[in-house]
Amino acid sequence: MSLFKARDWWASVLGEGEEFDQGCLCVGDVDNSGSGYDKIVVGSFMGMLRIFSPHPAKPEEQMEADAQLLEVQFPDPIIQVEMGKFVSCSELLHLAVLHPRKLSVYAVSGTAGNVEHGDQYQLRLVYEHNLQRTACNMTYGPFGGVTGHHFICIQSMDGMLMFFEQETYAFGRFLPGFLLPGPLSYCIRTDSFITVSSTRQVECYRYETLAVATDADTRQDSDQQSKSSGKRLTADWTLVLGEEALDVCVPHTSSAMSSIFVLGERNLFCLKDNGQIRFMKKLEFNPSCFLPYGSVSEGSTNILMCNHNNMLLVYQDVTLKWVAQLSCVPVAVRVANFPELKGLVVTLSSDGHLQCSYMGTDPSFFTAPKVDAREVNYDEVDTEMKMLQKVIRGATKTQDILPRAETEEELTLTAIVSSNLDEVSCAVIPEMNGMPVPSVTVKVKIKSRSAVQSPKMTVCVQPPLAVTQDQFVLDSMGSGCELVVRFSAFLNGHYPPADLCGDIAVSYSSATGIPRVSQCKFNLPLRLVCYPSSAIKNAKYKITVDTNKPPVNLNEVFPDFSEKSENNESSALGFQLITGSKVIVLASKTSQRYRIQSESFEDIWLVAKELVQRFDQHFASLGVKDFRNSFTGPIPLPEYFETVDHHFELRVNVQKYQDLLSERAVQFRAIQRRLLTRFKDKTPGPLQNLDTLMEGTYRQVIALADAAEDNRERLIQAFTRLQSATHLLILLLSLWQGLGSEQTAILEATLLPLLQDTPQLLDVSPFQSR
Repeated sequence: MSLFKARDWWASVLGEGEEFDQGCLCVGDVDNSGSGYDKIVVGSFMGMLRIFSPHPAKPEEQMEADAQLLEVQFPDPIIQVEMGKFVSCSELLHLAVLHPRKLSVYAVSGTAGNVEHGDQYQLRLVYEHNLQRTACNMTYGPFGGVTGHHFICIQSMDGMLMFFEQETYAFGRFLPGFLLPGPLSYCIRTDSFITVSSTRQVECYRYETLAVATDADTRQDSDQQSKSSGKRLTADWTLVLGEEALDVCVPHTSSAMSSIFVLGERNLFCLKDNGQIRFMKKLEFNPSCFLPYGSVSEGSTNILMCNHNNMLLVYQDVTLKWVAQLSCVPVAVRVANFPELKGLVVTLSSDGHLQCSYMGTDPSFFTAPKVDAREVNYDEVDTEMKMLQKVIRGATKTQDILPRAETEEELTLTAIVSSNLDEVSCAVIPEMNGMPVPSVTVKVKIKSRSAVQSPKMTVCVQPPLAVTQDQFVLDSMGSGCELVVRFSAFLNGHYPPADLCGDIAVSYSSATGIPRVSQCKFNLPLRLVCYPSSAIKNAKYKITVDTNKPPVNLNEVFPDFSEKSENNESSALGFQLITGSKVIVLASKTSQRYRIQSESFEDIWLVAKELVQRFDQHFASLGVKDFRNSFTGPIPLPEYFETVDHHFELRVNVQKYQDLLSERAVQFRAIQRRLLTRFKDKTPGPLQNLDTLMEGTYRQVIALADAAEDNRERLIQAFTRLQSATHLLILLLSLWQGLGSEQTAILEATLLPLLQDTPQLLDVSPFQSR
């Protein structure tokens, strides 16, 4: 029980199953009694309108029923209720009720009763407007500087502002760039309207600008508006909030200065008339509604704010002055004057809990009971603590949000890559660059622990790698059965791959019919994509890998590539990629450094990855536990950005070729229509070289299609090379900073999205341009 809570002065629960929102509450002297006291008007989405004149009940009595003055059921939902001078021939307050497709203005009057039942109140329709568009909210005020009367502005769901000069419809304007409606408020001092668009920015439109802008009889976009009569509608000023706005309010606290308050989802903004931020308050809770009102201090404003924690907070500008506990979460809050008390806080919740309260405190009469003095048996306490810790550990292990998977899969996959290349290659392309293309056999062992039905195996490798068969339909397996599937992998493109890893997935149904998937990975050997070669001393691109152990013989680390090393030299090793350039690994004889160099920056990746992995395996086999690879040189960002720029240029060319093909196709169809018209004519005239123009256009279409196809092939290669360059960059960053496997995985997930180059996915590469 909170010490600081809102003290109930009067409360009521409105209906059952009704819903309310922030526009469903307003307070004021709606019946023009002249007493200076307010009445509460509440409308609901069920179409029920209620008017209350609350007063506290005596301690010995129940809540008096005569607090409710009027209750009317409308056929349409009530979106918003407002009080103002809405009738042209009268300066009295009238009630405006906004329905989705109608605006009604009523006069509320009361007749003194002659018996103890009290006064009688009635609602009389003065006028109404049928709306052509579905309404969202409304605001009112002396638009254009009119005195003694109020005009109404209604915002529709499709972004149209409809202006009503009391009984007359004035004009309508569409907000530019509209997507979803936001809160709307009117500023008297600048004669302008404030709203928050779906682009999360505050926009201000002057009434004069709206009045002279293009007419909005039909929905027009910005291009059509510029060609029609009137001026194009533009905002007087805008301010980016960066978050959605719950409400906008312009309190009339001073004629010399007005502030615009915007309540966001996490911040409170106070703006000047010109859109500059006066102050901003970051909230540590989720607000539900607010109300700025005048402060006793000059130049400051008090703000009532409610949140979803049932709290009512009072701020003076950005300073928190008071906090009180409420019994519900309000969606609307107002301040009203009643006969016995002024400045009461009126709150309305979404389920119809209407409450008038003031902020006070309850004294605390709680006193702590005396503690019985007794001796503590530490052995019993220690035994109980151990027992509770055991229960906690058991609960932590067994209570999971998701059901715990079985410890053993029903299918177990094991992929074994042959250590030797195939004697007879299965490659589709037998030779590339004068070198034979090898293949390697992968054997997959599938073992079932229980009966599985309809297993299907899928093999996936990164292009340009390919397999002899990527889809396998297997027979149903019983418990304890074992199955062996073989396939061969080979290079099937004229560019090196970015990854030698492959994935195998087997989808099947368990004995109970539940679909399941088992997966495993395999790594193809480097020998599949390159041959041993003689070493050269100079190259364009170079990187250096440092180790913390003495240099090793490269022939021992790469026994499968040492057969053609020059003079059996252990300090230099050459790798000739089948579809790429030559990569050289040089070992320093005096230091612990290894240099990898090549004429192509991307081709270094596969050899660098293999070098780091084989070093780890070599020293692990020798029992060395503190071995570490590192990189100290500068990160080769210029070389990497060259690869990014090349890939981005090809992406731009794709769109360029598509546009040119579209233009030539339109031209080709137009020429065809002209020729067809000439041929169908009963008195055919000369072709006027249309046939020559058609033939030339056809040749251009064919040439553009060939160029687009060639660019697509180059783009596929550039995409793979960019992946290789990104892999190399991540490897160097991990060696430079000493990142672990988890941190490297995060870096790969950030810089290597697993996407492909498609027209729908434009952000494929990690960086498209600098």
